[in-house]
Amino acid sequence: MIKLGKLIGASLLLASSLTLAQTPYTDDTVYRGLGGKDGIKRIVDTFLPIVLADPRIKDSFTDFDIPQVNVRLQEQFCEFAGGPCKYTGKHRDKTMDGVGTVRDMKTVHQDLKITDAQFNALAENLQIAMERNDVPNHIANKLIAKLAPMRRDIVTQ
Repeated sequence: MIKLGKLIGASLLLASSLTLAQTPYTDDTVYRGLGGKDGIKRIVDTFLPIVLADPRIKDSFTDFDIPQVNVRLQEQFCEFAGGPCKYTGKHRDKTMDGVGTVRDMKTVHQDLKITDAQFNALAENLQIAMERNDVPNHIANKLIAKLAPMRRDIVTQ
């Protein structure tokens, strides 16, 4: 079970990280700390069921193609951790049968009315997934610090 202090720390880290540039690490220390591609896959495979079961945020994912979200998260975590992957950032709504307009992070989230509380819930779920996969706290915090600047594009309420 995640300790309250770690959750508060993750939330504070998210808030304080907003000034960091949204760029990948230049070395692969975080990538290796996450377990490379296989470790990142395990983390995302753990993370998404937690998110989809979380009553605070699960409804935000109703119209999303979850297998595609899984792939994109793996790419994103890998790139931002300093790994060899490139995050394509592409998204297509499930309702568009995979042939709709490709949208960026801001456009994908603009109509979802995501709040700070929902964003923090997602961060908590990621922290839980990393903990369940034995990712050291200092590595988990570094990944979250790189992902946190996306808050500007995700939180719209």
